[in-house]
Amino acid sequence: MQILEQEIKKSSLKSSKNVLEDGMVKAVVDVEREIIGLDAEMHADIERALLERGSSQDALWGINLWFDETGDNFIEFDSMINVRPRQNNRSRDVEDEKTREKIKQVVKKWVK
Repeated sequence: MQILEQEIKKSSLKSSKNVLEDGMVKAVVDVEREIIGLDAEMHADIERALLERGSSQDALWGINLWFDETGDNFIEFDSMINVRPRQNNRSRDVEDEKTREKIKQVVKKWVK
């Protein structure tokens, strides 16, 4: 697992330790602090690491990065940590379009 401190190339995601067979790496984005953690077996592991580093629970969203995909298919907004009725998000998906856009901006900032 790593919390990005510098940009990485999309191609370097392939060498992550926890790549699933179909070409996906789990990540968690902090939309307030504009940081991203990735490469763990579970989104909850990355979430915990970000919380320990001062992130707010409400700002953390789980995603999957499909490194062989491009455009809208690169980011999948699907994680159990996203189920939070108190924020009107009742599914594993990120339902709010503004939050989705913010996540895309943060990923674009860190993954080139």
